[in-house]
Amino acid sequence: MLLMLGAFIATFSATKSLGVAGFAAGMVFAAGLGIVFFIGMLKAERLRLSGIAEVDKMDGHKFEHYLGHLFRSQGYHAEVTQAAGDFGVDLLLKKQGKKIAVQAKRYKGNVGLEAVQQVQAGKAHYGASEAWVVTNNDYTDQAYTLAKSNGVRLIARNELIELMLKIKTPKKPASSSKGATAKQTAALSSKQDSICDVCGGTI
Repeated sequence: MLLMLGAFIATFSATKSLGVAGFAAGMVFAAGLGIVFFIGMLKAERLRLSGIAEVDKMDGHKFEHYLGHLFRSQGYHAEVTQAAGDFGVDLLLKKQGKKIAVQAKRYKGNVGLEAVQQVQAGKAHYGASEAWVVTNNDYTDQAYTLAKSNGVRLIARNELIELMLKIKTPKKPASSSKGATAKQTAALSSKQDSICDVCGGTI
């Protein structure tokens, strides 16, 4: 706002034209919006490409938004629910007419059966066909038992890493000729970065 006012005053002082001054202020405003949008895109991309080591440092709210980016990369429409009064559901996923209720648990320890109970109740509330719990860690034996009897999918650390690797693994370049030799294919493959199975980063 101050930059807009400054641009208006400076331009008006130089040109004595309200139209030109207004245009200058508008350009400053548009540039400001563009910068804010670009920074937002950079933050979203950085969040989407986070490795598991970064996930372990996230708070619960940031983890929910990270999962939103992750599942969107898998072709889901992902919506993060409101922080308070979410009825045990942190995200709602939609794909091919199917709605999935998801509870996100960014924990240092194993997730207990309460998470299974909550997401199962939230599934009914939101009219979802499936219920998932996603964590960066693992689950207790009780949680696994209850999830199995209620048809709740539990995504633990190893499966989460596999999902993350799918968006971090570079696509192989298409061959320009059907007659590409095995030697050429091997040379292309050797240039691709290796992916760390633990942190999801490049080696």
